[in-house]
Amino acid sequence: MSDQQRSTAPRGYEMRKRAEDVGRTRQRIIEAAVHLHGTVGPASTTIAAIAERAGVTRLTVYRHFPDENALFEACSGHWLSRQKLPRPERWSAFETPIERLTAGLADLYGFYRASEQMLTLVIRDQHAVPKPVREARREMTLKYVEALAGGWPEVGAPVRRAVIGHAAAFSTWRSLCREQGLTDDEAVEVMVTLVEAVDAQA
Repeated sequence: MSDQQRSTAPRGYEMRKRAEDVGRTRQRIIEAAVHLHGTVGPASTTIAAIAERAGVTRLTVYRHFPDENALFEACSGHWLSRQKLPRPERWSAFETPIERLTAGLADLYGFYRASEQMLTLVIRDQHAVPKPVREARREMTLKYVEALAGGWPEVGAPVRRAVIGHAAAFSTWRSLCREQGLTDDEAVEVMVTLVEAVDAQA
C-alpha cells in the first residue's frame, strides 16, 4: 500500500462513519416526531419535545429539517412505510362492483383499525398539518374512492359516488365500529347494503 493509500483510507472511514452518524441522528428525530404525533398529536408536538425524545438539541433538529414541511413529510413517509396500506390496484381484480366494494372496504377498515390512534390525532389536528401533507392524504382518499366506484357504469354516478365516499371515510368507520360497536365485517356489510339500495333507485 502506498503512502497516499494509507493516508486516504482512515479519512474515507471517518467520512463514512460521519455519514452513518448523521443518518442515525436523522432517523432518531423522525421516529421521535412520529411517536409524538401518534401520542399527543401534531398540534402539541414541539421541536423542543422532539429534540428531547431524540436526545439531540433543537439546533440539530433544525439542521436536519430546516422547515416544518420537511419534517412532516419525512415523518409521514416513515409512518406510512410501516403500515399495511390498502391496495386499490388489487380491488379491480374482482368481477362485480359489489365484490370490489366489499373487498375494498374490508381493506380500508382493516387499515383504519390498525392506524386508528394516529389517524384520529392527525385528523383532529388538521390545522397543524402542513398543506402539502393534507393534500397528499386527500389525494390518497380520492384514489380509494375512485377505485371503489370504478366498477359501476355512469348511471346514478353522483349519488352512488357520494355514498361510496362516505363509506370509505375514516369517520364512518369510527362511527360504526367505535361509537356503535360494530365489527369491521358488520360495518362493511352495512355500507355495501346502503350502496346497493342507492343503486337500486338509480
